[in-house]
Amino acid sequence: MTIKVIKNEADYQRALSRLEKIFDAPANSEAGDEAELLTILIDTYEKEHYPIEAPDPIEAIKFRMDQMNLTRTDIAKIIGYQSRTTEILNKKRKLSLGMIRNLHDKLHIPYESLMSEY
Repeated sequence: MTIKVIKNEADYQRALSRLEKIFDAPANSEAGDEAELLTILIDTYEKEHYPIEAPDPIEAIKFRMDQMNLTRTDIAKIIGYQSRTTEILNKKRKLSLGMIRNLHDKLHIPYESLMSEY
């Protein structure tokens, strides 16, 4: 097992290729340990070179609505008013701090997602 730091795209591609070959290796085996180390190295490289930005707050709310099978009426109970909910989901009104707190507490949407610009 020869593991080295991923410093460039070629190293990254080699690491991905190797991980693909040993992905199903048994845990606590030499190949399993190598796969675990490669996973950490690949994850670190991807976070630095291919960051995933937080979604638009409204898209985050709609995604959670879809996941939890919620309606606009359900969201209105969290936000306050049905008309306000429609304006927010249509991006005609910004979320207030109280709305952000309620959405975070009740739907477990990360603050980072709810507070980004849209």
